[in-house]
Amino acid sequence: MAVPADSDPGNPAPPALDLPAVHASHSGCWLRGVDLFPSTRTVGKGEAIVAAADTPLLMLNAPLVASRLGYPDLSGLDLLELYAFVHPARFVVPTPKGLANALGLPQPAGDADVPLLLQQAAQALLATTAAADWPEREGAWSALQSMIKLRWPWATLLTGQIARPERAERWLFSRLPEWDEAGERPQPAQIRLDPQAVEARLATLTGAGAEDRPGQRAFAREAAQMFAPRRGARQPHVVLAQAGTGTGKTLGYLAPASLWTQQSGGTVWVSTYTKALQRQLRRESARAFAMPPPGSKAPPPVVVRKGRENYLCLLNLEDALQGGFTGRPAILAHLVARWAAYSQDGDMIGGDLPGWLGTLFRKRGIAALTDQRGECVYAGCPHYRKCFIERAARASAEAELVVANHALVMVNAARGRDVAQRPTRIVFDEGHHVFDAADSTFGAALTGAEAIELRRWVIGPEGKSRGRRRGLSARLADVASYDEGGATAITQAREAAELLPGDGWLARIGEGTPDGPVERLLAAVRATVLARDESGGTEAGYGLETEAAQLDGPMLEAAAAALEALEDLRQPLLRLTLRLEAIVEEGPDWLDGQARARIEGARSAIQWRTDLLAGWIALLGRLGGPADPDYVDWLALDRSDGREWDMGLHRHHLDPMKPFAEVVLAPAHGVLMTSATLTDGGDWSGAITRSGAARLDVQPELFAAKSPFDYPNQAQVLIVTDVPRGDIAALAGAYARLIEASGGGVLGLFTAIRRLRAVHGRIADRLARAGLPLYAQHVDPIDTGTLVDIFRDDPRASLLGTDALRDGVDVPGQSLRLVVMEQVPWPKPSILHRARRMAAPREEGGAQGHDDRIIRARLAQAFGRLIRSAEDKGHFVVLSSAFPSRLLSAFPEGTPVRRVSLEQALQSIAGRVDEAVLASKVESSP
Repeated sequence: MAVPADSDPGNPAPPALDLPAVHASHSGCWLRGVDLFPSTRTVGKGEAIVAAADTPLLMLNAPLVASRLGYPDLSGLDLLELYAFVHPARFVVPTPKGLANALGLPQPAGDADVPLLLQQAAQALLATTAAADWPEREGAWSALQSMIKLRWPWATLLTGQIARPERAERWLFSRLPEWDEAGERPQPAQIRLDPQAVEARLATLTGAGAEDRPGQRAFAREAAQMFAPRRGARQPHVVLAQAGTGTGKTLGYLAPASLWTQQSGGTVWVSTYTKALQRQLRRESARAFAMPPPGSKAPPPVVVRKGRENYLCLLNLEDALQGGFTGRPAILAHLVARWAAYSQDGDMIGGDLPGWLGTLFRKRGIAALTDQRGECVYAGCPHYRKCFIERAARASAEAELVVANHALVMVNAARGRDVAQRPTRIVFDEGHHVFDAADSTFGAALTGAEAIELRRWVIGPEGKSRGRRRGLSARLADVASYDEGGATAITQAREAAELLPGDGWLARIGEGTPDGPVERLLAAVRATVLARDESGGTEAGYGLETEAAQLDGPMLEAAAAALEALEDLRQPLLRLTLRLEAIVEEGPDWLDGQARARIEGARSAIQWRTDLLAGWIALLGRLGGPADPDYVDWLALDRSDGREWDMGLHRHHLDPMKPFAEVVLAPAHGVLMTSATLTDGGDWSGAITRSGAARLDVQPELFAAKSPFDYPNQAQVLIVTDVPRGDIAALAGAYARLIEASGGGVLGLFTAIRRLRAVHGRIADRLARAGLPLYAQHVDPIDTGTLVDIFRDDPRASLLGTDALRDGVDVPGQSLRLVVMEQVPWPKPSILHRARRMAAPREEGGAQGHDDRIIRARLAQAFGRLIRSAEDKGHFVVLSSAFPSRLLSAFPEGTPVRRVSLEQALQSIAGRVDEAVLASKVESSP
């Protein structure tokens, strides 16, 4: 048994704060007092709750402790809040072990040692604030004065620690640097990269003594072809490259990319699907691009770009700090303000803002501080010159490498009037997701949630709403006073927007009293979907949908009235766009640089909304008419846990690569799509189709490099055949025993949240008593990125999740040694999926071939989480008694595949199996 840190005579414990502490896990609760001879004792949940209600207790991650105790209203002195105040923008895994490592304290040997650690960590953090060399001191005293008024639990303890500065501290908005305007960048030089120079650059990036990877060198040479001069208009160089896990594709394409930017003066965009890969690219790119020294005003060569909704909006933050947020959300605003002063780029979603910070406050406060609704006033904002979003946009125009996501690249290509923001040399990493990203980007959805956002953008806040969301008339007040035509268009747009759904629309529809033509349309959608539901009530907690065909008269009448209302809004917005263009051309006296920038921003925002309205109008216009073979239309009622939250009409392209080819590929000069799972078992036909190249009659270059990993000796696939499908008790029992046999390190993947929650609820306590922590998406009040950080940090932890964990999770080493899928990941039988499978070419296997390609891709992506380095070893388990052999090509060639009982799987995972006995049962993947 490990000796607690406070009882080891050879290792004196660090000082502990004289406050009681509580810790709760699935295996129990522990409370440590502050009496004359303090000790930690095991307590029941009730006693822990009473203690927390009696006096503020030290705890780590209060929402998680609350869920463990079953007491949602729990509050206390949360060490994570104190850490966020003392060390803003500094990473920490939000676990006892992670906190100990971040503060240089002894790791707790077990749950019973955690309360002492909390006392020691609190003392260490408070001592930091009194130290002369505290690097994040600036702004702390001023922030604390505001948080004292808000009665932040830590404020009293910090008051005696943080000395009042001799000089007034710079407030956040004066501390942030301003961005500078830059002239238009010249076109890149037309060059052709020398293969030997590419290999030399790759050798420089990998470093002396690096492992020789022939596949990586071949990949780099192939990737270089995308940078050759274009042969003709609408004829980009397209390279499709499958690079198995471990090939080193990141440096493989950064080598020619960095060489090309150096020689041509151009910009390369690297597009990803996951934020995890963006973070990796930020680190890896430092090898390929010369970074300016700290404090330099030189433009950064590498810029990470995301959608506006990812960044902190300084105007929203100012509103929140000045009374827009009250209570606990106001404390969150002050902690975010502390972070903003030290953030690298203001990225709140996947950047250096701790992912766990927002979850501590149990509300969507983080989202309220971003530009979620696209209501930016641009140059009309007092913080415009310091704006994180504008700084990133301008920096990307000057950068050598821009790291973005698939959706942003497609949106920039579609809407980008600014040539500097339009990508022409693009690397699509995680290229197997380009199809899905295009499907989402180029689809249309006329729903209640979308319509009310449009209303708020036009009209501004209503009722008791606060903040600067002021609507078109306030945003363009000077235009209205100068230009009569513009003023009339603004007034007409506002009047038309009154007919869109307003606050309380969902309740009115539920009560049968919709207000306005669009709400009446949504009510008709709801009624139609419910009337056509064939689930018999078995899907009461989940969304429903029906095809937009054979609609009755009342539904079509509601659609016609809604179409007219939307057209009445679209027309004045179009006229307003023309008036704004005229004002810019005329250049009145009041049109200085700031006003011009604001009008340009307004023009872009209005164009976005008119395009949105045009898509909705086109969708409504074809209801009741002949089906358009290029589109799939349907009606949907969105529900979660039995609660309706949205409804509306949807339209997607049958083949979203058609608009992708026109908008993204045609203007581009070179495109590389790469992934470890680009092809279906080596068959390139699907990859070519889903690249969009055929739509431009472009023949892509094809390249494949096998993974250097020894899969026959590093991995096994075990198909367990005796866990009955639909038996939750048996499924939970199988998961528990598999996690126990592996000793943790398990990633469990589910196709349904309902089953995930049921399994977690049955096994979490059992595993915790064995010292095997279990975490889960949709259960623990922790964001997905932080869950992965926790999982990566503890080899005995296991993590249950859904699709978000099937791809893009990089956990090498002992922390992940077993992947378990609860069943074959069959496609969801949606209307869109049905239309695409029915349209699948017969020569590609028809409907079944379409489904099989999707399943194999999901299996390959999930298997790819298992072996991330040459030293990794592990098992991949599928709990399915009916696993078709035709799906085995999803796994790397030579990987042993065995159909076994659960008992045999447990023996193999625990290392007790006699390999000779099972040798005859091996069914290696083709």
